[in-house]
Amino acid sequence: MISRELLKILQNRLFKQKVIIITGPRQAGKTTLIKLLLNQINEPFVWFNADEPNIPDLFKAVTSFELKNLIGKNKILVIDEAQRIKGIGLTLKIIVDSLPEIQVIATGSSSFDLLDEINEPLTGRKFEYQLYPVSFEELTKDKGIIEEKRFLNQRLIFGAYPEVINKPEDAIETLKWLSDSYLYKDLFRIESIKKPDLIIKLLQLLSHQVGNEVSYNELAQTLSSDPKTVEKYIGLLEKTFVIFRLPALSRNLRNEISKSRKIYFYDNGIRNAIINNFNPVNTRQDIGQLWENYLISERIKFTEYNRIYANRFFWRTKLQQEIDYIEERGGKMWAYEFKFNPFKKAVISKSFTSAYPEYNFELINSENYNEFLLKEDTTPSV
Repeated sequence: MISRELLKILQNRLFKQKVIIITGPRQAGKTTLIKLLLNQINEPFVWFNADEPNIPDLFKAVTSFELKNLIGKNKILVIDEAQRIKGIGLTLKIIVDSLPEIQVIATGSSSFDLLDEINEPLTGRKFEYQLYPVSFEELTKDKGIIEEKRFLNQRLIFGAYPEVINKPEDAIETLKWLSDSYLYKDLFRIESIKKPDLIIKLLQLLSHQVGNEVSYNELAQTLSSDPKTVEKYIGLLEKTFVIFRLPALSRNLRNEISKSRKIYFYDNGIRNAIINNFNPVNTRQDIGQLWENYLISERIKFTEYNRIYANRFFWRTKLQQEIDYIEERGGKMWAYEFKFNPFKKAVISKSFTSAYPEYNFELINSENYNEFLLKEDTTPSV
């Protein structure tokens, strides 16, 4: 079993009189992670899965006395898929305030209900974390870096969901099942989602536009929809941890593109399943997109798990000068260009260096990418 980076973080957050909230896509390993945590601390616990039809009612308009009876003599309360419980934020607040000796762990495979409802009631009362599909860092610690780099082509095509890694022979079947409906299970429960087919078609379009600027107007025209609906659905897909947006950096130059965004997938395998393309790397016309999506999604995992706080952007001008990925940390810019082919070269734009003199720059390719995915600072200062 692959050890998860979040496990050691959670071990240090227990019994601090705060709710521990773990969100992330379905099948990313949240349940397995909590079971490992419970096995290590060896305290009595009670577990409720809010995906079961009768469980949400147990926590509806509940009093502190009723909650105490639900928990009994247990020291830990686990609520799995807590976003299914209406008013969950207030319920968790009651537990923290009236039963401070109880450690509550709540998970959610979507943030649109869970996080929107808990932010105000649980101000100052929560630790909040996101669990992603298995990271490059976790895999290198499990297999060793040399062994894991041998699997690069496989990760680019099939991604890193736990089930895909543990049963690679069933990877295509697993990814098709996830991408066909399971990841969107929460979305399809929302009454306002009246056209689930539109979401699938939208994802197919986004899959082909990885690494390119995305226009809501153009997407809407292609889908015979309207820009507001497209933007709303993209926001919901982001809150169910299928995709994420990368904004444009624009502060100094008049010709910088300022209102655009790129959209990436949290997992390459899901992206490939949506377009039904599992062809090997050496036959792909979209290797640049696969490489860029993989590196940025893995970099996000690394920075989040290691609590490296950074603003993330891409950069482009109206003259088509561009940089694939930028992190802003401590007032400095770390700029990266991505080329899968190790023999390709890249030169940073003079317009960028003039506008942002405090910068670092590196070209990331298939030979040196491990440092980018395992270190905070990968380049010397310019």
